[in-house]
Amino acid sequence: MKRLITAVAAAGLLLGSGALASDHEHKEHKGGHWSYSGDTGPAHWGELKDEFFMCKEGKNQSPIDISRVIDAKLPKMDITYSGNAVSVVNNGHTIKVNTEGSNVIIVDGVKFTLKQFHFHTPSENLIKGESFPMEAHFVHLDKDNNIAVIGIMFVEGKRNPAIDKFLSKLSSKVNEEKKLSEMFNPGELFPKQLDYYRFNGSLTTPPCTEGVRWLVLKATVEASKEQLDKMRKIMGKNNRPVQPLNARCVLQ
Repeated sequence: MKRLITAVAAAGLLLGSGALASDHEHKEHKGGHWSYSGDTGPAHWGELKDEFFMCKEGKNQSPIDISRVIDAKLPKMDITYSGNAVSVVNNGHTIKVNTEGSNVIIVDGVKFTLKQFHFHTPSENLIKGESFPMEAHFVHLDKDNNIAVIGIMFVEGKRNPAIDKFLSKLSSKVNEEKKLSEMFNPGELFPKQLDYYRFNGSLTTPPCTEGVRWLVLKATVEASKEQLDKMRKIMGKNNRPVQPLNARCVLQ
């Protein structure tokens, strides 16, 4: 049965400058091969291609260590997921699950639709200096291709049935997309509590575009050691190091 998540409408509390993107996170750019280690790793992304200059020069980059937080009494998250996860692919950087249907969040009065979600091992964002075994990023676009990302942290615990639904269909071949035999609502991966941190940031992969609205949930989700180990083996270490907070505020 599909899971429907809904909450009270959110009001705009941060300036979310438009992050125009012709595609969502983890698009491979021609002539700009990048990776998570060595000469094409995060320390060199800004030098690999002119379009990646924000990876080096940006002042509002992601991920961050969520440590200095302002109590702004953020409104409840306005999220309604009623669509499905439909296919899975290892794109060489991450395990990505594509979605379809009406999976919507409202941020600053703007409707953003979920396009895909993907994973990082270990987590990219830290919470008060703490790293987590895995982080999921739910990537949403509005009608102008502005981006809003919901981040969810995973901890070792009970087996997660939703993860099995896409891991069981994942091809061992890079970029071979597989349809899911058992589609599921992406909300099945969410915790019950939807309290969150909010900050302005960027894509965590080249071209490191800024103006991304980040919503990182405080509550964690469990996955089994076997599931975490399997995803870690497939993706490797695919987290960008935390970036300076600079003049930004993190709200809660």
